[in-house]
Amino acid sequence: MDFELTPEQREFQRAVRDFAQDVVAPSAAGYDEREEFPLEVVRRMGELGLFGLPFPSRYGGLDGDLLTFCVCLEEIARFDSSVAITLEAAVGLGANPIDRFGTEEQKERWLAPMARGATLGAFALTEPGGGSDAHAIRTTARLEGGEWVLDGTKAFITNAGTPLTSVCIVAARDEDAGEVSTIVVPVEAPGFSVGPAYRKLGWRASDTREVVLQDCRVPEDHLLGERGRGYAQFLEVLDDGRVAVAALAVGLARGCLEESARYATEREAFGRPIGAFEGIAFKLADMRVAVETGRLAYQRAAWLRDHARPFKVEAAVAKLHASEAAVACAREAVQVHGGYGFVEESPVARFYRDAKALEIGEGTSEIQRMVIARDLGLPPE
Repeated sequence: MDFELTPEQREFQRAVRDFAQDVVAPSAAGYDEREEFPLEVVRRMGELGLFGLPFPSRYGGLDGDLLTFCVCLEEIARFDSSVAITLEAAVGLGANPIDRFGTEEQKERWLAPMARGATLGAFALTEPGGGSDAHAIRTTARLEGGEWVLDGTKAFITNAGTPLTSVCIVAARDEDAGEVSTIVVPVEAPGFSVGPAYRKLGWRASDTREVVLQDCRVPEDHLLGERGRGYAQFLEVLDDGRVAVAALAVGLARGCLEESARYATEREAFGRPIGAFEGIAFKLADMRVAVETGRLAYQRAAWLRDHARPFKVEAAVAKLHASEAAVACAREAVQVHGGYGFVEESPVARFYRDAKALEIGEGTSEIQRMVIARDLGLPPE
């Protein structure tokens, strides 16, 4: 299999790399320190077309594919995971379900402005009492007089309360169907509200909030896809997301490697650069291996998805390997930098905080291992 990028993909990669270096990198530490949503950076990503990259041009997209999107995520995450996860969640969780399951009217109404970067969408799945156990959804939805009435609370929802957020796609237990349905809820709908932004260990500049639905009412035609098929729908969406998060993880790991290699050539100890010592050189070599294998894993999974081949297990492999590799690279990057890696002026300190979320979001490492183990034909519990 040839994973050489096409000339068009390389051109887009260069453009995003320049954008990441010139726009994302200089402001990353400041947004992180202030725990401020990077609104102007996000708007400029919209101007670059990143929010519409994998969507059809008739809705304002660029007719791209998952692999190209992942390559772009790696470039942004090299400098700032908060900006990268904002983009990943908006495209993969906010817009992708509408593109996949929405009606033509829903796509014109909601997907088109998302693809232009004019608005963002959020996907409300996780609840205070249920994260990995998605069957434990307690939020309810019932049809009443031509309207969906939703009640419940969602937790840890990315992009739920940004100035650009227009809709939140809510997974709720349909009281009549007895199964989960997904419903598009505009943020101005009566009964919809969000809590204050969480104070997080990492991804501090991304918007993450609680969502509360209290007698929240939206028209019946806001149902997304087939009624009672919400569980299958969000599992399909999460497979795409896992590949994208793997690319994000590779970007962070690459940042750790590049920052550490630069530091190891500048910092001297015992009369020579610390990179001359095997104790440091071998750490960097291991980080290089982690970056390269992680990239191969996400590119293979994305290639399979783009060629309409099964990729669920490959997505789990990529997400598991890349996320855990990113955590390991961040730990070693701090070690290479020594005391300088433990102060916030160093980007690797931020990378260290940001890395942990990669083992949790869009399916924990434990869930990925379950997916992989089941594919091996092992007996169920």
